[in-house]
Amino acid sequence: MSRASDRPSERPPAPAAPVRPGGGGAGPRGRGGPVQKPKAFRPTVRRLLSYLRTERRLLAVVFSFSLASAGAALVGPYLIGRAIDAMHGQGSVDFGALHVLLALMTAAFAMDASLTFVQSWLMAGVSQRAVSKLRSGLFAKLHGLPLSYFDARRHGELMSRLSNDIDNVSASLSQTVVQLMAGAVAIVGSLVMMLVLSPLLTLAGLVTVPLVYLLARVVTRRTGKLFKEQQAYLGRLNGQIEESVTGLALVKAFGRERRSVAEFDEVNRSLSEIGIRAQIWSGLLMPLLSVINNIGFATVAVVGSVLAVKGHISVGVIASFLSYSRQFARPLNDIANVYNVLQSGVAGAERVFEVLDEAEERPDRPDAAELRPGALDVVFDDVSFGYDPARPILNNVSFEAKAGTSVALVGPTGAGKTTIVQLLNRFYDVTEGEIRIGGRDIRDYSRSSLRSAFGVVLQDTYLFSGTIRDNIKYGNPGASDDEMIEAARLVGADAFVRRLPGRYDTTLAENGGSLSQGQKQLLAIARVMLARPSILILDEATSSVDTRTELQIQEALLTVMKGRTSFVIAHRLNTIRGADQILVVAEGGIAERGTHADLMARRGAYYRMFESQFGVGAAPGLSGGTPATRT
Repeated sequence: MSRASDRPSERPPAPAAPVRPGGGGAGPRGRGGPVQKPKAFRPTVRRLLSYLRTERRLLAVVFSFSLASAGAALVGPYLIGRAIDAMHGQGSVDFGALHVLLALMTAAFAMDASLTFVQSWLMAGVSQRAVSKLRSGLFAKLHGLPLSYFDARRHGELMSRLSNDIDNVSASLSQTVVQLMAGAVAIVGSLVMMLVLSPLLTLAGLVTVPLVYLLARVVTRRTGKLFKEQQAYLGRLNGQIEESVTGLALVKAFGRERRSVAEFDEVNRSLSEIGIRAQIWSGLLMPLLSVINNIGFATVAVVGSVLAVKGHISVGVIASFLSYSRQFARPLNDIANVYNVLQSGVAGAERVFEVLDEAEERPDRPDAAELRPGALDVVFDDVSFGYDPARPILNNVSFEAKAGTSVALVGPTGAGKTTIVQLLNRFYDVTEGEIRIGGRDIRDYSRSSLRSAFGVVLQDTYLFSGTIRDNIKYGNPGASDDEMIEAARLVGADAFVRRLPGRYDTTLAENGGSLSQGQKQLLAIARVMLARPSILILDEATSSVDTRTELQIQEALLTVMKGRTSFVIAHRLNTIRGADQILVVAEGGIAERGTHADLMARRGAYYRMFESQFGVGAAPGLSGGTPATRT
């Protein structure tokens, strides 16, 4: 509920690690800025695989299918060798035996293909459930993080972690787990069969294995860093897209379209460069592995030919061995390539885990009480606070708001008015002192019960995608339609809603779609009225509507404020003349306090603010309604 206009200097400095708008060389304007290096690969993989623990039984089934599939695949080369040896050197061919061998080979290959399909199908469900759990955990984590976390980070970059990075994890899990299982079984089975056929040929076939390992290690180390950089730049790009689309009207108003496109092109170019390098290194692995494997295949063929000429092995054994050497080399290649693909998923997983490892809001105390609705008094007792501890915003602020009274907060921009109401909601905790509601420190209450006691109407209101009915009932889903319509009628929203084609079932796009700012504000006020809060916070609630609508809303607010403790943040001083208490916030403290008449008679800061708005001599005769009028 913060307003940028009210606290330009109150935000903490951005941390170095996360992406920060325009931050040095690492932000969207910096090319080739510092990017975090990947963390340890193995711990990240182990943590990622921990999301598969609940699928252990199904994974066991998948592994058993891999064993059966590998067994079927190993039968084929053996049968080929038997067929060749049966025909070699004979004047006639036993077609009956050949037909049996061909039928067995066909059955083995069909069984291999069927089992491979089934295990891939089962693994798709396993991986998607695991990723769904990870995605839900990340989304829930974002709701548990303090507002200070979002103050220092781009929303688009966080959205990138929830979408792009999770997608990379999903693709990696679905592709790699089955291939790693099948590859490991195929390697072991092929090696056993090769040793059974000819230990000497097996030794010749293993000559190229160290080369495969070294090549895969070098390439995957490089691609791991590049994929991490690629995901970071993608997050920056999404952050810039989110900012540009959200603020498109402002971009056009200031004629900054070309500059916005140029900044996007700069980050996009950096992303393309990193992506090209990552794909080049990633694509380099398979061709080089193919060359090494062909050398190994040729070595086995030459050594086998020499042994066959000397009579140590048969031609059928050579044929079977060459097939097994292919089956041995292919999984090695697949595993090396899978490891390469896994780098992209691990890069995304690391970025997701970075958010999951962030400290959440301080948990409620074990004996936290529930704040009961009703007339509540509010006391600030020597409260000090700063978004950055080294730069306090409020210093030793003390005041009391009696139950059912209205308190107006006025003062210059950045003085700390919005900070005071944010501390009330426990969006932030005080550095020193305490805030008491109903006689108890607000930290003694559960956050959910505390925040449910507040109704907030901001200057910049927000409506969710959905129907008007859903938006008005957002704070009180159990309210009846009659109660909803009555709330809308009291604030003057019912009249324009009934002119819409779908009335209360009209679907709104993000943040209100085609509704005017005033209409959106009316719906937001109706939402608060229906929620029936114990404490009301109005942050320039009528600043976006015309004078006639403002008077209508003021009357409605008088109704909703009756019997409730109310805080009104205002720059237009005529709207708070009737407040029970006016606090002038300046330089981190309360400069003046009192009623409108008291402060005008004192001829201090409030008097000067009033005269600056209405001119010298305007104060005595000025009149008008106010949402903060005493009841």
